[in-house]
Amino acid sequence: MTQQYLLSIYQPDGETPPPEVLDPIMANLAALNEEMQAKGVWVFAVGLHPPSTATVVRAKGDDVLLTDGPFTEGREHIGGFTVIRAADLDEALEWGRRLAGVLSPLAIEVRPIAFG
Repeated sequence: MTQQYLLSIYQPDGETPPPEVLDPIMANLAALNEEMQAKGVWVFAVGLHPPSTATVVRAKGDDVLLTDGPFTEGREHIGGFTVIRAADLDEALEWGRRLAGVLSPLAIEVRPIAFG
């Protein structure tokens, strides 16, 4: 039985790299996503807008507080993620290594998804 894993992509705050830097990375990422799809491990992947576009919703008793901006302040944020199916953590970590290689020097966090 396979387990689903979240591969979170951490990136530094700041400007998006210029096209001459970003375009080859995105091409390599598309190729890796296609390989994951062909091997049946890819569930879905998304990129996220900057943390400045976030709204945090927090319930306190009967009140709900809305706060603009990210939940935590930091120098990096989750810029996107991929959900995969893998037989075990070792297989998920191998895909995480591959993703880290494409997106170097960005960090990839690999975490199993808990269902119900």
